[in-house]
Amino acid sequence: MKLSDIRKVLILGAGTMGQQIGLQCAMNGYQTVYYDLSQEILDKAVKRVGKLANWYASTGRLTPEQLQQTMARISATSDPAEAAKDADFISESVPEDPDIKARVFAQFHALCPERTIFTTNTSMLVPSMFAQATGRPERLCALHFHDLRASTVVDVMPHPGTDPAVTQLVDDFARSIGCIVIMLHRENNGYVFNTMLSSLMHAALMLASRDVASVQDIDRAWMGVTYMPMGPFGIMDQVGLSTVWTITEYWAKKMGDPQAQRNADFVKQYVDRGELGYKTGKGFYTYPGPAYQKPGFLNGETKE
Repeated sequence: MKLSDIRKVLILGAGTMGQQIGLQCAMNGYQTVYYDLSQEILDKAVKRVGKLANWYASTGRLTPEQLQQTMARISATSDPAEAAKDADFISESVPEDPDIKARVFAQFHALCPERTIFTTNTSMLVPSMFAQATGRPERLCALHFHDLRASTVVDVMPHPGTDPAVTQLVDDFARSIGCIVIMLHRENNGYVFNTMLSSLMHAALMLASRDVASVQDIDRAWMGVTYMPMGPFGIMDQVGLSTVWTITEYWAKKMGDPQAQRNADFVKQYVDRGELGYKTGKGFYTYPGPAYQKPGFLNGETKE
């Protein structure tokens, strides 16, 4: 299979990242179909994709003509067989649980053409954890995206059983949708940037869960010294607190780490209240217009 053979991209999971990945593919000429469990989820997702595409147009990232062409390439279905039909390339963004990913890939292995390439957008897992369950381990590779509104950096990470030709094809595909490829030589939980970011988030949650300092003061410390536009808790709001909790809880249990469990329990308070971050309008901060974007925040004059 060559890059020119890839025409239809299937997005498994129409959450925040799935929406962004699908739009990036459609913007760069690929027919893109979103799959999720219900039409209600998909209707909301496509509406959000339209809003994001219009925002791109307002910033000059898309011309009006490109906007129209991009949206015409996008479709959505809750029918697995319809979604899988003629799919050349899959990008998966279902919840961060290896068992869920294994089940979803196994389902689509039975439905997709033999040629279909499987990629996972997992944040902190590695593909070898569910490669065999996919039914086509040699055609599975991690293709991990960050927030595409701000960065087009992607990680390409094969597992030991990935066909090298598939790894190269995934690299080529990522470049074809305008992304900057970071190629990993071996599997690593968290890839490159996320490995560094997870250490920052662990430290921030440790400080907050031990009541060493407030969420805002922890962010102020980071922002004030590094001159970054947001701190670790602002970043977690952008990632989504349900995702942060799922990852932290998973590794706390797997490693038997009491501090990691305290960190997970700290985030769980927000998740239980439905305060999932930017996407719900409230997390550690309230959106739009979070406190860390307002004048006086670094001096402690602006409170959430």
